[in-house]
Amino acid sequence: MLLATSSKGHDSEVEVPKEFPELNKILENGMSDIPELEKMDHSVDSFLRYWCIEGASLAIMRNDSLVYAKGYGWADKEKGVRMSPSTKLRMASVSKLVTAAGIMHLKDQGRLALQSPVFGPYGILNRFDDAYKDQNYCLITVEDLLRHEGGFTTRAGDPMFSTVVMERQMGLSSPPTQDELVRHLLRQRLTYTPGKDRSYSNFGYLLLSMVIEEVTGMPYETYMRDSVLAPAGCYDFHIGGNYYAERLPGESRYYMQPDSEDVPDINDNSRMVPKCYGGNDVSGLSGAGGWIASTSELARFVASIDLRDAVPDILSPESIRQMTTWVDEATYSLGWVDTKPDGEWTRTGSFSGTSALVKVYPDGECWIMVTNTSSWRGSRFSKNVSGFFRRLRHRWSAVLPARDLFLDGTRA
Repeated sequence: MLLATSSKGHDSEVEVPKEFPELNKILENGMSDIPELEKMDHSVDSFLRYWCIEGASLAIMRNDSLVYAKGYGWADKEKGVRMSPSTKLRMASVSKLVTAAGIMHLKDQGRLALQSPVFGPYGILNRFDDAYKDQNYCLITVEDLLRHEGGFTTRAGDPMFSTVVMERQMGLSSPPTQDELVRHLLRQRLTYTPGKDRSYSNFGYLLLSMVIEEVTGMPYETYMRDSVLAPAGCYDFHIGGNYYAERLPGESRYYMQPDSEDVPDINDNSRMVPKCYGGNDVSGLSGAGGWIASTSELARFVASIDLRDAVPDILSPESIRQMTTWVDEATYSLGWVDTKPDGEWTRTGSFSGTSALVKVYPDGECWIMVTNTSSWRGSRFSKNVSGFFRRLRHRWSAVLPARDLFLDGTRA
C-alpha cells in the first residue's frame, strides 16, 4: 500500500496495482548502459555541455514500452549526486498536460462538460462573481481555458511569474493565496471576447486547477494523485516547493546560467536570491506549472493517454481524441501545446531552472527530456531539443532495445 500525501495536508491511501511497479524505486542508470548506444550517450553529454546544462534525464518509449531511461550529468553537483532515471524534476508547463487530463477525466465521469461556464450564476467558480464587472467573464468556458482562449493576455506581464509585483499591488508581504490572486486579476477587463482569440495563459490553467477542486471537493494535488495519476501507474508526482530546502527526496537541484542575476525573494523582497529558488512561486502555479516527477513516470503518464493498447488508458478514446485532434495552426490543443494532423504531439515546459520537452511521434516513439538548468534561450530552447531529438532518432532509433522497463525495470 502506498500512502499519497497532499502538500495541503490531506492524506489518502492509494493501492499500487501489482502490474504497475513503482518506477522510481527500480530504475537506475546501469540498466541503460548499452554498448551499442554509447555514442548516443556521448552525443547527449556533448549537447548538455554546449548549452551549459548541469544535468538532464531522458526517457524513450516505443509503443508504450519504456525502452530507454537514463540520467546525464549532475542532479546535485555540490553533493556529488548524479542524475538518474528516477530523479524527480520540475516539469514547468508540461504540468498543463496533467491538468488537462484531470479535466477530461471529470468529463468522462459526467461531472462537467467542456462547455460548462467557469463564472456567472451557473459557473463552476461562481463564488468569485462579486469580483468582476466585465460581464464577458460569464462567457468563459472550460474549453476556452484549455485552449488559452479565455480572454487573458500577458501584455502587462504574466501574473503567475510576477509575484513580487502582485504583492506590491495588493499590499502583501508574502505571495497571495490563489483566491486573493484570482480576485485581484478579475478586477481587470478581459483583453478579448472569450473563444474569439487566443493568448497563452498560465492563469487560465490555475483556474482549471481550481475548477477541479470545486467539482471534486478535494485539493487539486490530492484528487490528481489519487484519481488520475495512481490509476496510470504514476505514484511519485508532487507539486514542488520554491526553495532548495523544500525539495523532495530524490528531487534534483536547479541551476541558473553563470551570468544570471539574482532577483528579490518572493517572501522577503529585501533579500536577493537565484531566480530558480525563491524568485517564482512554483507551488502557487499548481496545475499550470507546479508538478515534479521523473521522466520515467512522466513517460508512463503519456502512455496512459495515447490511444495505444500496451498501457491501459485512463481516459475514454473520445476524450483522448479531443485532446489530440488538430484544429488549425492558430488553435491550441487541449493540454498539448501542439498536435499535428500526422500524429506528432508536443508538450513543452520552461521556467527558471528547468526545461522540459515531450514529443510523441507518428511511428509510436515518445522522447522526453527534462533538464535542471535554465538555458539562455528560455522557452525557445525546446526547439533546440526538438532538433536534437530528430538527429538522435535518425541515427539511433533502430538500435534501441526491444524491452519494457515499465514491467520490472530490468527485463530485456
